[in-house]
Amino acid sequence: MSIQDIIEGKKQWRAHVARVKALPPDYRIVYKEMQKYLFKVGPNDLPDGPLLPGILDFFEEGVAEGKGVLELIGTDVAAFCDDLVKDSPARADVHRASIGAESGADER
Repeated sequence: MSIQDIIEGKKQWRAHVARVKALPPDYRIVYKEMQKYLFKVGPNDLPDGPLLPGILDFFEEGVAEGKGVLELIGTDVAAFCDDLVKDSPARADVHRASIGAESGADER
């Protein structure tokens, strides 16, 4: 990864954060809770992948339509997040696989 890639990544992240700050307070609170949850259990490519920008697009559409955030996602934020990442390999899965590989190497 070159310096230019790092700089471009930071620019994109700052633009993303600015979009989040422009959301109404209820959307912003739910987005930040989803972000925290997904960084713990979400897919490995979360920081660079399409999931967070996709959620932000979805929220911006909801705001434009005049809907409340809970109308869009329901009252169980974790269940909504789990449904979004159900087919993606999560950090915990990768960690479990690495532990399994390490213990398999010890048995030899």
